[in-house]
Amino acid sequence: MPRPHWRLVLNGKCSGNGAVRDAVHALRARGVELDVRVTWEAGDAMRLVDAAVADGVDTVIAAGGDGTLNEVAGALAAQPGDADALPALGLLPLGTANDFATAAGIPDDPLAALELVARQPPVPIDLVRVDADGQCRWYANLASGGFGTQVTVETNEGLKKVLGGLAYFITGLSRIGRIEPIVAHVSGPGFDWHGGFVALGIGNGRQAGGGQLLCPDARIDDGLLDVTVVPELETERAATLRTALHTALTEGRVAALDQVALRPRLPDVVIEGEAPLTLNLDGEPVRARRFALACAPRRLRMHLPPGCRLLAANAGATDDD
Repeated sequence: MPRPHWRLVLNGKCSGNGAVRDAVHALRARGVELDVRVTWEAGDAMRLVDAAVADGVDTVIAAGGDGTLNEVAGALAAQPGDADALPALGLLPLGTANDFATAAGIPDDPLAALELVARQPPVPIDLVRVDADGQCRWYANLASGGFGTQVTVETNEGLKKVLGGLAYFITGLSRIGRIEPIVAHVSGPGFDWHGGFVALGIGNGRQAGGGQLLCPDARIDDGLLDVTVVPELETERAATLRTALHTALTEGRVAALDQVALRPRLPDVVIEGEAPLTLNLDGEPVRARRFALACAPRRLRMHLPPGCRLLAANAGATDDD
């Protein structure tokens, strides 16, 4: 049997990580042919994934944060052929928040993350295709707008280095009292809403912005998008609703989220703003007037932990399992 052939696409900011180097050497010592390629600027991930596909590797591993996962998964999804014809996807979490990895239960220790790839066969997952004013993009985890996007964009880089994901939480708290609504039309099969929203999430995954659980019930293999629309806060109920919004976004309590949000589950959704608006696609802010998002069922295969709570088969799993 030929030995496994992996290609690790490493975010250049993490190129000096000694634990990653040690983990790579450990897997090579166990018989894995593991190449490392480093990204330096925009477009590198696409070029490196193109090369990995041409070289016939078995698995491409995104080593970085949610943005690196977004780039690598999107580059794979843009390849011709179905999931079985493409390399599987792995993840080595090295970012500030690691929202997808946290929700999926992927370990943040580099050796443990690579051992997971070696141990667990890949399973089919959905991706989301986004048309933003005519330009195509993909994302694996979650698109957010309003409150969540502003928190991500405004969080200080120095604060992230010192506090990690907690930096997003602190920035979010500072904004709770000054949330400005964005007017938009959100529509999909059997769903039509127009108004001002303060938070919006379109989830393949569950959380973004360092732990904001905008789509707490999302599954990455159900062929559907979990949409969460939090309408603008009515003046007479603003204090109560802000408290519920804070609880919902930071603790993921579904009952609290239901107090303030519309939560349809749709195969596709269109968002049209009265003016250009910004959606954050797995850490990448994209500005457009019209976004058309569609779930691409079973677009890739990914190495995930046993019992992963993002899979539909484990819908009843709890944090204590």
